[in-house]
Amino acid sequence: MVFRNSLGGRGRRRGGFRWQILLLFAAGAAVYYFMNLKKVPYTDRKQLRTMSLEQEVKLGLQSYMQIMTEEQRKGNIVAGGPQYNAVQDIGEKIAIAASDTDPGFDWQFNLVDSDQANAFALPGGYTAVYTGLLPIAQSEDGLAVVMGHEVGHALAHHGAERMAQQNMQKIVGAGVAMGAGGMDAGSQQAVMGVFGGISQYGYALPFSRKHEEEADYIGLILMSRACYDPREAPELWDRMGASGGAKPPEFQSTHPSPETRVQNFNNWMPEAIEIYNQNCPDKIRNY
Repeated sequence: MVFRNSLGGRGRRRGGFRWQILLLFAAGAAVYYFMNLKKVPYTDRKQLRTMSLEQEVKLGLQSYMQIMTEEQRKGNIVAGGPQYNAVQDIGEKIAIAASDTDPGFDWQFNLVDSDQANAFALPGGYTAVYTGLLPIAQSEDGLAVVMGHEVGHALAHHGAERMAQQNMQKIVGAGVAMGAGGMDAGSQQAVMGVFGGISQYGYALPFSRKHEEEADYIGLILMSRACYDPREAPELWDRMGASGGAKPPEFQSTHPSPETRVQNFNNWMPEAIEIYNQNCPDKIRNY
């Protein structure tokens, strides 16, 4: 028996999800992943990275020039004074401490007059500290915690890794969309919604928190090598937590909670103290 809809056409049921298509795209994503694994310095974690160092540095320089040109236009670039000198001195010492893993970055350290309690280091070594961070840092040791963390992001190529991860998500997302292509519109929307949630909370956000944790660890090692007291790291994040106001639950955040970071630093502290004592015999501390 043939059924006809109100427009006179043949009625037909929409199909279910086509898993074969998703599996095909997933296999492509797996090949993409395993063919582009690199090792992160200091942690030896294997990361997905497809961008060449030259491309990475070029993108970092472009972003740096845009940011600094805008801050220069606003008159926010600090070019002298004790705070500027501290940023320069800490940056240079941390860069020297990282010389064994430095891929040849053009390290630059800037101070920007802003209420933001923030800092960044872009691919290529282009680094800036905002003056709003200085009251929370309180000391050169505290500032070294943050600057070491940002340098850690650059040395671990986290920006390039994020871009490669996004490409892999797009590959899998295309497979999900095509696999759901035979379903009715409502079912397609539900499937893509589930994929989006899994992608966000099960993949993107955990990886972002992993990057922050990894940069914390690398920064702690670098500041210890550079003879800044690593015991300031958990103290700084206690202050960060107290100054930051209300925060979303950790699973919804791109960053670990201050409490998690303090615990991580305390776990890593014996190693950091040992490095500090080896490199700074005139400042030997017990833990």
